[in-house]
Amino acid sequence: MGGGMETNKNRFIEEWGSARENLELNFRWTRRNFALVGLFGIAIPILVYKGIHMQDEDAGRPHRKFL
Repeated sequence: MGGGMETNKNRFIEEWGSARENLELNFRWTRRNFALVGLFGIAIPILVYKGIHMQDEDAGRPHRKFL
């Protein structure tokens, strides 16, 4: 059934897939990682939250409750 359909594995894609599957084993905290977590995990969400409240104040609406 459907013979002659063999595939050729791409070495680079296989290496990337293997590294992605084992990311939690190979991850190391560095200054750059701390900075990225601080920026995208803390600073940007706070700025977005504050920006929404500023829009409410400018429009004269009461603050929205997110939690």
